[in-house]
Amino acid sequence: MRSNDGIMSQKYYEGTVKIINLSIEIGRLLGVVDSTYLRKPKTKLRRESRLKTIQSSLMIEGNTLSLDQVTAIFEKKRVIGPAKDIKEVQNAISVYSNLKMLDPYSEKSYLQAHEKLMSGLVEDPGRYRTKNVGVYKGEEIAHMAPPAWNVSNLMSNLFTYLKKSEDSLIIKSCVFHYEMEFIHPFMDGNGRMGRLWQTLILMLENPVFEYLPIELEIKNNQQRYYDVLAESDKEGLCTKFVEFMLEMIKISLGQLVEEKRRSLTDEQRLQYFKEQSQLPEFTRKDYLRVFRDISTATATRDLKKGVEMGKLIRIGDNRLAKYQFI
Repeated sequence: MRSNDGIMSQKYYEGTVKIINLSIEIGRLLGVVDSTYLRKPKTKLRRESRLKTIQSSLMIEGNTLSLDQVTAIFEKKRVIGPAKDIKEVQNAISVYSNLKMLDPYSEKSYLQAHEKLMSGLVEDPGRYRTKNVGVYKGEEIAHMAPPAWNVSNLMSNLFTYLKKSEDSLIIKSCVFHYEMEFIHPFMDGNGRMGRLWQTLILMLENPVFEYLPIELEIKNNQQRYYDVLAESDKEGLCTKFVEFMLEMIKISLGQLVEEKRRSLTDEQRLQYFKEQSQLPEFTRKDYLRVFRDISTATATRDLKKGVEMGKLIRIGDNRLAKYQFI
């Protein structure tokens, strides 16, 4: 809840069934990530994911460069495009390549990140604004940010919440993202800083978030992103925004897990199914429910190999056969 001067109470959001269910699903997917060794993807995938993150986050802010152009800049090749857009990409590559050097709990580190991200793009990068600002949609004001004199205090309160709240890190990452956007602490670069800092907080929960391009899902749902920001402004709580961001995190994790499933070998599929299934015994149909992208014949071969390797016991014959892990 907020008063007219933008001062926030300790209640940032309402717990909802949707938040609980999304949190549970995210926890399940992170369990899959850990059990399938996805915490740190292969080098090529890490690079591709990071470049998608950078291109998507900047595109939300109006950057016109394509993923191919962003990749070329990363490879230090010459790119033809607006100088400002190229500089934004260069800055972002520098910051995202050194994420582990940043401390998500440190306001000093936060300001240093803004300085690097916005260097050569704005006056006084790395410093809170000293002027009052409003965010406009066309000719109408969509959001009047808290007064400049209160920015430092509000950001200090937000970092205190981040350090001391008993909320989960995933929830805190969403709350921080929204509340920072609401405070609008800088003259420019607030959106990309909100997304960057959410990533840093999420990395405390699981290393996989360093390489997970959640920004791509935000870009794909950009209008909803703006809508839930506006709805949360009106309600004085960021509940809708937390729900939205949890959904984006869930989708991103789900896609990562699905990509991993498609690349598994037969032995890896059997191991994956063993770790994820809670069934004391299962059928080929149960196996296919997990691996929807393989054929019935492939599932049959997998299960036959499991029996031959001594990993499975087969009970019954043909389509009615059941299996147990030894």
